[in-house]
Amino acid sequence: MAKLNQILAVEKGVKSDAQRKVTDAYHRIQKTPLLSGISRTYQPIDDEGEQLPPESTRVQVQAESVLKDVATALTKLFDVTATKDWANTQAKASVVVDGETLVEDAPVTYLLFLEKQLVDLHTFVAKLPTLDPADTWSYDDNAETWRTEPVRTTRTKKVPRNHVLAEATDKHPAQVQVFTEDVVVGYWTKVAFSGALPNRRVNELLARIQKVQDAVKYAREEANTWAVTDQEVGERLFRYLLA
Repeated sequence: MAKLNQILAVEKGVKSDAQRKVTDAYHRIQKTPLLSGISRTYQPIDDEGEQLPPESTRVQVQAESVLKDVATALTKLFDVTATKDWANTQAKASVVVDGETLVEDAPVTYLLFLEKQLVDLHTFVAKLPTLDPADTWSYDDNAETWRTEPVRTTRTKKVPRNHVLAEATDKHPAQVQVFTEDVVVGYWTKVAFSGALPNRRVNELLARIQKVQDAVKYAREEANTWAVTDQEVGERLFRYLLA
């Protein structure tokens, strides 16, 4: 008895072969001369007249025969596809991760759906924003977000100062140079907040998704070893369709 994975392996080839044969059949019946024949004989008016050989063209394509060829090719395709689809309604397997069953007795079609969704989810999680590793972060339960430790910095202000280059005398005024000096006038205390995730959290999520992805693939492979029952629906269909 064949397995579902064996049917899947031959289905593509059967489908391609059927499509090719149907296309060939379509092209054959479009060639009108191949479906036409003729038989022509010549008889002179009297025995003295010129004798000409008979002419004939044989019919090379019989539409009824072409229909039979199409039916034969499609019958095999119909049967293989039916066998696969019938088996897909019965073939099941469970998704198990670390001994825990996450999805029980999932049909193959659902396992294929899960595979695609998990690929998309993996891509989404991999692009999640992460906290800047240059800072030290802790979770603030009150604000329900991540925050850094307070960082204190100074605020300065430029204050003009005078520098006496030469004292005043009775003959000359004092020589003074004006310059500015940065003077601390206050302090900033900065706390940064972020709604991003720690790198370790993203990596944990990706690892979990990968585990489920592997489990789904294992389950699909297990389901595909389901023993199939050959379905023979094509002959009955074409017995009616092309009768």
